[in-house]
Amino acid sequence: MAIQLVVGLANPGPRYAGTRHNAGAWLVEQLVSDYHEQLRNESKFQANICRINVDNHPCWIMIPTTYMNNSGQAVSAVAKFYKIPPEDILVVHDEIDFPPGAIKFKENGGHGGHNGLRDIINHLHSNQFRRLRIGVGHPGNAKEVHDYVLHEPSRTHRTMIDDAIDAALRVVPEFISGDQQKAIRELHN
Repeated sequence: MAIQLVVGLANPGPRYAGTRHNAGAWLVEQLVSDYHEQLRNESKFQANICRINVDNHPCWIMIPTTYMNNSGQAVSAVAKFYKIPPEDILVVHDEIDFPPGAIKFKENGGHGGHNGLRDIINHLHSNQFRRLRIGVGHPGNAKEVHDYVLHEPSRTHRTMIDDAIDAALRVVPEFISGDQQKAIRELHN
């Protein structure tokens, strides 16, 4: 099944641009650049958005301009307007349960404590969307997670995350065009 909407989760503004929580947006920004497109602000969606064409499969690309905890407002607005069902959405986000540089695909599921995913599930009234999870590491103490994801990774960790994003970008066209099994095999090898 082809993907009609790719969402990169992030917090808005320059203060958060380099923080771990914005790893999803890092991938989406590079994807848009690779297709020689530009995200444009659409206030009615509370998102930066554009459309790309991947092997004759049109796909909307977006980064919500809401804060992470309100990502569902933007995702829901775009999905409703363009009549995109949850199962045709790929959400790209940071994942603290994976070490920096790990990247994994997941179909459906819960929010795992990720507030952006929680809000998307609440607004879509569904958890039946796909996820591309980018490992950013864990601080080692659950009480430090909030502060940890709102800070920049070390230079070494950022390089590992960027390398994982590069690997994912090589298979994202297969995700979009509907060949998820091939993409997963390539991604997880």
